Amino acid sequence: MEISLGIMAAGIGSRFKDGCKQLTPVGPSGEVIMEYSIYDALEAGFNHIVFIIRKNLEEDFRTQLGSKLEGLCKVDYAFQDMNDLPEGFTCPDKRTKPWGTGHAVLAARDVIQGPFAVINADDYYGKEAFIKIHDCLVEQELARQKGQSVENCFCMPGFVLGNTLSDHGTVTRGICQMDKDGYLINIEETHDIEKKPDKAVAGERELDLHSLVSMNMWGLTPEFMKILEDRFVDFLKAVPQGNLTSEYLLPTIIGELLEEGTAKVKVLETGAHWFGLTYSADTPLVRDSLKQMTDAGVYSNPLFKKN
Repeated sequence: MEISLGIMAAGIGSRFKDGCKQLTPVGPSGEVIMEYSIYDALEAGFNHIVFIIRKNLEEDFRTQLGSKLEGLCKVDYAFQDMNDLPEGFTCPDKRTKPWGTGHAVLAARDVIQGPFAVINADDYYGKEAFIKIHDCLVEQELARQKGQSVENCFCMPGFVLGNTLSDHGTVTRGICQMDKDGYLINIEETHDIEKKPDKAVAGERELDLHSLVSMNMWGLTPEFMKILEDRFVDFLKAVPQGNLTSEYLLPTIIGELLEEGTAKVKVLETGAHWFGLTYSADTPLVRDSLKQMTDAGVYSNPLFKKN
């Protein structure tokens, strides 16, 4: 059974000032942060890695990452291009911002054929998150093979808000509201969340540190690609004339499906500590955290042995 992991690495990262943050060395032997996600994913049972990147990054990704995975799993490259639009639409000349995470996943439509997860390239999610999302995808695929209807049954790890904050600036998090059975009712996209000594605040609003949040790690079915295609047309029709920054975002798309009652999302709670490269100042913390885990034997050094 092929279970794919799509890694969204085409974003510009405007808050990160030190070059291409997706390829910033942070591991003891120069590993980039997504290598740890790949390692954890392979350990969990994923067997197909898809790098969703800009075309001009292909050589770097093949050399720095793809070469390390030879013989370990299937690897594909998908290219997010702002001009990859449905018939009848053209990209505004002055637009520089990618079309968002929904468009990124859509870029992989020709190489992802089965159940899959998607993640950000610059986030560390932890082993538990990959195990839970992989096992959920396998369970759903086995149910499908038995003739059960799982067409729009998705899943996502729910991270504890207090475990996902940055010491170096505000963040945006999708705060989850769930029913008694652990299925997602709504995601409240909350901006400018700031970490305080014993709390988190968004403006004047104090937030529950124990709330579960979405970190843009999703478990999805192959049929979701068709949903992305259809709704992208509707999205583009609604973009105001002259707007150069509107984004087609996964949380928004999934939120619409939930509101319509046409999808279900199982929230898989994880106590893992997230960290990531939102800001350049996050880099020393990421390096220190990965070194501590390597020293503790969680990860080997180097992470991937040369074939």
